[in-house]
Amino acid sequence: QVQLVESGGGLVQAGASLRLSCAASGRTFSGYAMGWFRQAPGKEREFVAGIIWSVNNTRYADSVKGRFTISRDNARNTLYLQMSSLKPEDTAVYYCAADARITFPVATMAYEYDYWGQGTQVTVSS
Repeated sequence: QVQLVESGGGLVQAGASLRLSCAASGRTFSGYAMGWFRQAPGKEREFVAGIIWSVNNTRYADSVKGRFTISRDNARNTLYLQMSSLKPEDTAVYYCAADARITFPVATMAYEYDYWGQGTQVTVSS
């Protein structure tokens, strides 16, 4: 059984940085694509960033390009999202997800992902 557990969320001021982590267990993720999504109150879940684990191929939403960086640690089986220059509009619950079917480029639709974490809240104050 695949398990994804996010951590690292919190309350920060605009301009600050945060690093989210997603600890993955249950299998080796070398054959997976992994993604970060977010969902703000009253809005649909949206793609933030994705990575194909085995080849380190990445993709970002336009809204976070240049500010967020997705990465993975093979030895720790952990996915990261480094967020910099945070804005109030980045406020949301952030979810880690795993896609067992690798596509190029990385999938951006939530329905394409098979496994999800429980989410971690990120709140950015102005």
